[in-house]
Amino acid sequence: MRLPSSRLMLLSMLYLVQGMPFGFQSTALPVYLRTQGVALTTIGFASALSLPWALKALWAPLVDRYGSARLGRRRSWILPMQLGLAASCALAAFAASREAMPLLFGLVLLMNLFAATQDIAVDGFAVDTLRPDELGLGNTAQVVGYKFGMMFAGGGVIAWTGDRIGWPGLLLAMAALCLAAFVVMLFAREPAPREGAAATRVNWDEVFGRLKQALLLPGTGWLLLFVGTYKLGESMSDVLYKPFLVDAGIPASRILLWVSTWGTVASILGSVAGGLLASRMPLLGAVALTATLRVGPLVGRWLLATAGVSDASVIGVTLAEEFFGGALTTVMFAFMMSRVDRRIGATHYTLLASLEVWGKAPAGPLATWLADPKLGLGLGYPRVFMLGIVLSVAFLALLLPMRRQRRVGFPASAPT
Repeated sequence: MRLPSSRLMLLSMLYLVQGMPFGFQSTALPVYLRTQGVALTTIGFASALSLPWALKALWAPLVDRYGSARLGRRRSWILPMQLGLAASCALAAFAASREAMPLLFGLVLLMNLFAATQDIAVDGFAVDTLRPDELGLGNTAQVVGYKFGMMFAGGGVIAWTGDRIGWPGLLLAMAALCLAAFVVMLFAREPAPREGAAATRVNWDEVFGRLKQALLLPGTGWLLLFVGTYKLGESMSDVLYKPFLVDAGIPASRILLWVSTWGTVASILGSVAGGLLASRMPLLGAVALTATLRVGPLVGRWLLATAGVSDASVIGVTLAEEFFGGALTTVMFAFMMSRVDRRIGATHYTLLASLEVWGKAPAGPLATWLADPKLGLGLGYPRVFMLGIVLSVAFLALLLPMRRQRRVGFPASAPT
């Protein structure tokens, strides 16, 4: 059965807003820092600004436990987070115009905190309302919306306007979008939860009791390892790719156009393809297919670093990696959502999503330290790109124990 278009658009809008802080930090900021001559190791440690995404599982139970019946269980969290995100984006525009880098970093961290907390509530909203046959389309809305936000804030606006608005203009545009989403959400109705989801808030004993039960299920260790490692090799390659292109002599505006704009469009198309796969074949099979195809463009990046770059080769490798990486992300998120206890949807899914972030967290500092000739080991781009390939191929071995695990249903009541 098709997902109602209004719910699909609402999910896409919410995830778009949540994607903007990470897009600004992960794409636009590294290009800016490298053009200013900042060391690779410093750029790698700037990834710590996304720490709220890795820690959000710590306060996810609060989102499941508390909420206003008048506003709606999830809207009562989403609305204030959107206002906070709009305010922090506007203040960041002021910091960027004054070139106050420490203040800008602090505000980017705050932006990620608001976006990550909103993400808990939106994920809970999705788990509450999506049926099993809607997971493919629902997670397509999630990933596509998030990536549009990343494209917008990751330098897309600067590339589209020919760098006329600059960094402050980009951040003000982000604030305006957050306010627009707030107005839409203010007048939106929160649909009733599907069967098996909590219609009202749950108590602490049920939240932690059901979470404990989920973590003690047979095969959970393999599931956590599977979710936590699927992006590690790819992320090590990703964090070096934009500095590599800068060092290869490609202008920053062209990198933003190819990677942030064209690459994100390719990633969105890949996410749509992944959603279709997730709707038409077993989810684990879709993960296996897209994870295998993802290895090809990672090899392409290694070839660029060893054989040299050209406009056509960079564009081809970029679009292929973004397409297959986007497809993999969508089917993995759908697979994760299929393993969630709906009664504590926000908490359980956020735990898996946070683990996914923690799995990628070492990639930035590790890859830049390995490659950096000044502050690190100085292995260079080609060797670290090859390490990313090896880790991505090694991940495929985890498909074997996962195939032996069958999805386990969760009871309607918590264990006592």
